[in-house]
This record gives sequence, structure tokens and C-alpha cells, in this order.
Amino acid sequence: MSTTYDKIKEIETEMARTQKNKATAYHLGTLKAKLAKLRRELIAPPKSGGGGGEGFDVAGTGVARVGFVGFPSVGKSTLMSKLTGTFSEVSEIEFTTLTTVPGVLHYKGAKIQILDLPGIIEGAKDGKGRGRQVIAVARTCSLIFLVLDVLKPLTHKAIIEREMEAVGIRLNKQPPNIVFRKKDKGGINMTSTVPLTHLDSDVVRSVLSEYRISSADISLRCDATVDELIDVIEGNRVYIPAVYVLNKIDQISIEELDLIYKIPHAVPVSAHHEWNFDELLEIMWEYLNLARIYTKPKGQLPDYSAPVVLKKDKTSITDFCNSIHKGILKEFSHALVWGNSVKHAPQKVGKDHALVDEDVVSIVKKN
Repeated sequence: MSTTYDKIKEIETEMARTQKNKATAYHLGTLKAKLAKLRRELIAPPKSGGGGGEGFDVAGTGVARVGFVGFPSVGKSTLMSKLTGTFSEVSEIEFTTLTTVPGVLHYKGAKIQILDLPGIIEGAKDGKGRGRQVIAVARTCSLIFLVLDVLKPLTHKAIIEREMEAVGIRLNKQPPNIVFRKKDKGGINMTSTVPLTHLDSDVVRSVLSEYRISSADISLRCDATVDELIDVIEGNRVYIPAVYVLNKIDQISIEELDLIYKIPHAVPVSAHHEWNFDELLEIMWEYLNLARIYTKPKGQLPDYSAPVVLKKDKTSITDFCNSIHKGILKEFSHALVWGNSVKHAPQKVGKDHALVDEDVVSIVKKN
């Protein structure tokens, strides 16, 4: 009996053999849907009640989580220990870090959890080594640092991206603008607001039939590909920003460094010499998309030492109050705000007011 891994290999071989043209689009769509279903089986955690792998469940601390992913011995552990002061075993041999090592980085008043994930290897998506657990932790990160050795070819970058794609992690991408809704009856109803160059109704039906979906409403608001349609149907994809940290720049020339700067989302550093850490941290802050809100107790100066850090898409006064204590809103009357989100200083605002980075807030309770 062939295993899931064997079935995946068969489908990948079949896809590599099939020419891409209009006549084979239907067949390829079906194969891609089959492949997505098999991959889901392979990376899903086992359903038996046995104990999980040790060392991979990391309690969340801080306002965001940054995962260090990369091949063994590219300098992840050195980089992490220099950034956080946490010691993760460092060695010249491959596969030194065997469990997830957490550390905390304090930056701009925010506590950011840093995770050194065990060296990811080619085939992690197929459950090889401890790849499955590494990927499960990587899916929970707010940002991923792909640490690459600048002396090794950029094929490593492509391998890690391929592994991530295969397990449902989409790096530096936005979710496709597709609205998908299953129905009990009524057949397939497909509409699009833009011209479609990759999909037609036959390909969509072939993918849906593979998922045994006979009735659904699909609204395509972008020129989507088959892969993006499958992502929406699967519904378990995570979209995470990523930064390519190109380590060991102390061993290359200035001309080579200029070339590296042309790679999108890349930051060259030297973990050993602590070169370019300030740019790395600045880009980390930008990609995490966080806002610092300072508190001001009544009759006192603002407290600039310990800001309340919020995600930029969740910066209402309600979010601000809940992040301090859930009980504040019960006694909430209004808030006084100083900063760029208001026209006057201070300005009286309600619960729905959206704050921006470095605003100062004073909560006024009901009498």
C-alpha cells in the first residue's frame, strides 16, 4: 500500500511531465487540488493521544513572535544570542539546535519573543526530521527571519520558500481577493469583477469536484491562479511577512554587498561582528506593524518608559483598554488623547477612536 508521501511524489512527477497549456489546465487543476489535500494530511498533527514532540510547544510572551528559520549552521543561534542574550548552542556542525529556543528582545519599549527554530532541512514538508514540528511553530509567528549564509548559493532561499509554500505558509503575500461560500444546493455560481487569465469555469469545477463540492458561490475579485483558489478552499493558509537575513557579510567584498542590497526584503548582517543590527531591528519593527501608545495617569506626566504596544490594525481605544485590563471599559467615560490621531491636544474621544504610533492617552472613568 502506497503511503501519503509516495502519492505526493507520484502527483509531483505527473505534474512535471504535463505540459502547461489550455488543454491541460483542467487536468493540472485536479492534480494541484489532490496534492493540496495530501499535503494537509501529511503536515496535520497526528490525531492519536500520544505525547507531542518535546521542546516545541513554546508559551507566547511579548506582543509579537519572530521565528528564525534557516538551514543548519548559517548563524541563527549566534544572531539570536547577540540580539537577546539567550544562549542557544552554537557549533560549526550541522543540526546543533534540536529544540525551539525562546528568547525575548526589548525594542522601542516592546517585548518581542524570538524563537530559534531547529535547522530546517529540505523535505521538512514531507515530515522528514523534525520538520513537521518546526513548521507548526513557524505558522504561529508574526514575522519570519529567513537566515541565509551569504557564501552559500541563493538556492537555499528557494528551497526554504518552497518548503514553506508546501505547508501553507505564504511569505510576503496578501490573501487573494476571492469570496468562497459553500451551499447545500443550487450548483456552482461563479462571478468575476476582473478579466481572468489563469482560470475558467472548467478549471474551477475540476478543483471543486476534487473537494466534492457541488454547490458554491465564488466571487473572483482578482486575477487568481489555481493555487490561490485552492488556498481559499483549504482555508488554512497563513500569510506572514518575512525578512531575508543574509549573514556573514564580513567574508565578502563591497561589490558583492551592493548586489545583495538589490534582493527584495533582504538585510545583510554579520552576527559575529554585530554589523548592521540597527537596520535589521528597524525593518523588523516596520514589518511587525506595531504602534506604541503611552499612558498618562491623571495629573501626572506621560509614562514613556513602558508603552502599550498594539497591532496597527487594532488600535481603537477599546483595544487599548482591553490590553491593559478587561475591566476598564465598564467604568469608561471618555479618553483624552494627545498626538497625531487628533486635531487638538488634548482631544476628548470615545471608544471607537483609532490611535496611531506614539499617541498619549489618559482614560477618564465615570463618576
